[in-house]
Amino acid sequence: MTGSSDSFANALAQLDDWPVETVAAAVVGPAGVLATHGSIDTQVPLASVTKPLAALAVLVAVEEEAVTLDDPAEENLLPGATLRHLLAHASGVAPERPLRSFGPAQRRVYSNVGIEFAARLVERATGMPFADYLAGAVLDPLGMRGTYLDGSPARDAVSRASDLARVLAELLTSTGLLAPETRADLATVQYPGLRGVLPGYGGQPHNDWGLGFEIRADKSPHWTGATNSPRTFGHFGQSGTMLWLDPDASLGLVALTDRAFGEWAIEAWPRLSDAVLAAAR
Repeated sequence: MTGSSDSFANALAQLDDWPVETVAAAVVGPAGVLATHGSIDTQVPLASVTKPLAALAVLVAVEEEAVTLDDPAEENLLPGATLRHLLAHASGVAPERPLRSFGPAQRRVYSNVGIEFAARLVERATGMPFADYLAGAVLDPLGMRGTYLDGSPARDAVSRASDLARVLAELLTSTGLLAPETRADLATVQYPGLRGVLPGYGGQPHNDWGLGFEIRADKSPHWTGATNSPRTFGHFGQSGTMLWLDPDASLGLVALTDRAFGEWAIEAWPRLSDAVLAAAR
């Protein structure tokens, strides 16, 4: 990566043309934040960008040996499924209801319920509300003072771009929140080859997912840029939020808005992603 702060700032300038009232973005490299734009300390609902934060907390619980990735997910409802399946959206649980739709690792079913089940396993093991565990395990260590969870661990966090930039920085150049092996695992495709629907983008023959993070792979269409590497991982939310990290470029991007995901984002997010990656070259 050789881009200058000015080149990244120029790439982010296109956010001024987005059809939103509030927008904030940050570009992050191995040395930290490289450029920002907009109200980076303004708090917004994250919607599904909550999921990777929840996953990080679950993985801290794994490293603390409170739970294991092989723990049963919900034996009566999802026989054979594990915590790993839940984090990878491969448990077979339905998207919004505690119903079994497939067997484990048969289909990638993007599920809010699955992430809620994963958080519940941590609650049972630690005796703590998941919001408190998330704060102690992830938010406080990373100095994310503008972030909190108020409701579902799948969709009800509130945060700001400055805080999520800290998450990207931690994943690029760790301060020790997670072991290197765990960081590699979360960004590695779990149960390769599963078909599934990527919300907003339709069916994908390879709907690849890591542990709480979506992996770009060969998905098309996609919300990242045409020049993002297949190893890019991240998440987007229906509240108009997104973040990704591209290991091949050693670069991360977060962009938060106050407008719900729609056609505007389908057009704007890939364009921004490609401009940021171009600025790095």
